[in-house]
Amino acid sequence: MKIFWTNLSKEKQHLYFAAFLLALYLSPLFILGENSHIRVHDNLDSNISWYKVLNDSGQLFGGINSVIPQIINGLPRNAFGTEFSGIQWLHNLFSSMLAFSISQAITRIFAFLGMYLLLKRHFVKTEESYLIRIYVSLAFALTPFWPSGMLSTLGMPLALWAFLNIREGRYSWKEWLTLILLPFYSSFVLGFFFFLTAIGLLWLRDLVVKKEVNWVFFGSIFAMTLIYLIIEYRLVYSLVFPEAPTNRNEFFESTNGFWSTIRLIFKNYFLGHTHVMTLHTFVIVPLSFLVIWVIKNRQKGHIEKRFLYLFLLNFILSVWYAFWFYKGWIPLKERVSFLNTFNFSRFHFLRPLIIYLMFAVGAYILWRRGNRWKLLVKLCLAAQLLVLFGANNEIYYRVAGTPTFKQFYATTQFSDIKKYIGKPQNSYRVVSIGIHPAIAQYNGFYTLDTYNNFYPLAYKHQFRKIIAKELDKSPTLKSYFDHWGGRCYIFVSELGKKYDFTKDSKVEIHHLQLNTKVLKMMGGKYIFSAVPILNAKENQLEFKKAFNQKSSAWKIYLYEVK
Repeated sequence: MKIFWTNLSKEKQHLYFAAFLLALYLSPLFILGENSHIRVHDNLDSNISWYKVLNDSGQLFGGINSVIPQIINGLPRNAFGTEFSGIQWLHNLFSSMLAFSISQAITRIFAFLGMYLLLKRHFVKTEESYLIRIYVSLAFALTPFWPSGMLSTLGMPLALWAFLNIREGRYSWKEWLTLILLPFYSSFVLGFFFFLTAIGLLWLRDLVVKKEVNWVFFGSIFAMTLIYLIIEYRLVYSLVFPEAPTNRNEFFESTNGFWSTIRLIFKNYFLGHTHVMTLHTFVIVPLSFLVIWVIKNRQKGHIEKRFLYLFLLNFILSVWYAFWFYKGWIPLKERVSFLNTFNFSRFHFLRPLIIYLMFAVGAYILWRRGNRWKLLVKLCLAAQLLVLFGANNEIYYRVAGTPTFKQFYATTQFSDIKKYIGKPQNSYRVVSIGIHPAIAQYNGFYTLDTYNNFYPLAYKHQFRKIIAKELDKSPTLKSYFDHWGGRCYIFVSELGKKYDFTKDSKVEIHHLQLNTKVLKMMGGKYIFSAVPILNAKENQLEFKKAFNQKSSAWKIYLYEVK
């Protein structure tokens, strides 16, 4: 082993060490399994449950007009996306937690590989700067990306490597295979629409500036886009042939005034966004400003110009993101509904790629200045890795007190509830208060409430009648439901926008006002509440039993609608 190690080049030794660190980062998921602490927002509260519901429904390959009866008395099958998604197949083949863990490993491995290939071929090419290539790539791979996005953002370096190689005419089957396979493990609307738009602009720039048509490069962009459109045929059909308005038709995002928008620019620039977290605040931002200071009065070479382009583009993307929510857009969005139903602010999903390229190029500029600067670069690389390891799911969410996977879905507890009710789950409907309806859905219950960004607008209006009085008591909840409505929940003004009251909560509901006649008319028979409802009888609710289970995060109060 020692001989093998000493015969390796320094770069390969560090590549093996980086692989070890990546395995170490991923290890809690595979060691702890369902006792792992993982992200709740847009993960446990939604996507993981959706994969299971779709798998259990038998509608994976359901027709364009098929529905999933378990949710809202028939959620359109198209709301769950394509059957050609790699992550959906992982959840079909493995248990939910194992599928999640495998997906994390796949995404981070290819994120590392893509960034490493991109830097070595196009940005940080010298042999002696291998530390920058390897550890910037590792840092990029450890960013806390949105899990169900898969390679939607973390696959961009790999795609850029392929496109730039094709653009230069130095390519093989590997680049084309990359562009063919990436769409099966990423999302068009949650990443690659914006990336391909940027690549299309690069082709257009070549056409205008260099007077080069480069049909092969154009063909590669067209081919990848076409593959996405074929894979996402359900989305394409829904956009081209809309049968009825959906909740997206009432999205009303442009609410910020001018100064709120300015604040949002800098919040996004320095802190990032929950779906594309880069954790760049403490190391990469200071380093980038140091590089600006170093090169400001010097002659700008090719690498310095690249850094300035990346630095400027990073800021422009934050400006674009913030101004998408500026109320000045309202007149245009009222005329063009597509500007409401499609979130164009997501061009900022390019920022992880831009920020870590900027990190690598900036570090390389400093690296070339001598040994003292090399030491600074090494310290910055180490510091960024420490920041990212500190944000590991198991550390971050354990410290935050978030339930584990097992505690969140509480399958034993909800099995007890199912047995207590003693009826086929498809014969009645339930709603939840103080917990996410995804928990009931994961456990096979048929729910009238849901978290989904694509469901019939008529259903939203019907469901609203149940909670109308509660919304009237809270302007915040009213705006949240009426101007978005992705969370079609039983909102309670006393609870606010909180959906996870654990068994340790001392909260009680005193003044609940639900229209239980509408709830009953829609098929609602039971309420799963994480907190006691003290005026249950006034709402024609009968308390049946409280369920408390050691391995669950919740104490569930079961109420029957009378």
